[in-house]
Amino acid sequence: MTGAVGVRDSKDKAGPALVFAPGDWHAFVAGTRGGAFGVA
Repeated sequence: MTGAVGVRDSKDKAGPALVFAPGDWHAFVAGTRGGAFGVA
C-alpha cells in the first residue's frame, strides 16, 4: 500500500487507530457528503 489514512477518537489520543487505504477513505468521505448513510 502506498499511503494510508489513520483515524482515531480525538478524545482518546492514546487509543487505537483505524487504518484505511486512501481510495477507501475517499469513497467513505464521498458517501458521507453525498448522503449515502442517511445521517444529517
